[in-house]
Amino acid sequence: MSFAVGFVKFTNKIFPAVVHPFNLANDKKMTYAEWQFEKGESTIACYKGIFTPEEMFLGKEILDMGCGAAGKSLYYASLGAARVVGVDIVERYEAEATALAEKLGYAEVFKFVRASADALPFPDESFDTVIMNDFMEHISNPEAALKEAMRLLKKDGRIFINFPPYYHPTGAHLSDTIHMPWIHMFLSEKQLIKAYKALVKGLPDEKERLDLRLTTDPDGTERLGYINKMTLKRFKKILAKLEIKPAHYHEIPLRKFLTPLAKLPFTKEMFVKMAVCVIAKQ
Repeated sequence: MSFAVGFVKFTNKIFPAVVHPFNLANDKKMTYAEWQFEKGESTIACYKGIFTPEEMFLGKEILDMGCGAAGKSLYYASLGAARVVGVDIVERYEAEATALAEKLGYAEVFKFVRASADALPFPDESFDTVIMNDFMEHISNPEAALKEAMRLLKKDGRIFINFPPYYHPTGAHLSDTIHMPWIHMFLSEKQLIKAYKALVKGLPDEKERLDLRLTTDPDGTERLGYINKMTLKRFKKILAKLEIKPAHYHEIPLRKFLTPLAKLPFTKEMFVKMAVCVIAKQ
């Protein structure tokens, strides 16, 4: 057993497991789409007091970029959206999303589109609201995706962005099997991959998890392609490069008592739970 695998197995005995949709699906408790729908309210909680759900969704054309199995897209439909389009590149999510849309009675207003978020098959100014919930840290070309969102946004429309920065406790996005917070601060990417492979080995969805998390470059190098290691600093640089001035921006600390650490330059990347940004198109 390698050091990385042994270290993760040891720390998994110390730190409690978090509830994760992949594990819930394996245990036949709920599908990924159902979990997303159940958590729908939390996807927009960071805008509370700034924009109401009615302002964001009621009677509007919605684009949900990086929708996963689209449970959150269907939650937006439940808030009175006129139309919701969920976009994701993972093919297997479409059937699950469509099935839940039919079950909940939103098949007429919802559509799943499998496509890359930086090249979408819609004409200019197609949507009133673009949602990027837990999306900015995953897309391979975030600048192109944001430019595409601006192209598709109607005049007076808004883009709602919220994401956890890379140095967040679960910023490596491996908490379905690795429990220790900030694990990516202690192990290299190569070690994380080795440990993750060992822990998912034999699971019913082993192949799906590995296909989702891992990418192999042309030179044979394996990496965590599911994330782009987005930081607060990098995100702000992207906004500046695209000459985008947010209509609103704030950062949510991990816990209220950790607010000072979430504000200090040298610690904020580790203690900010969520970056929240709203872009308005004039």
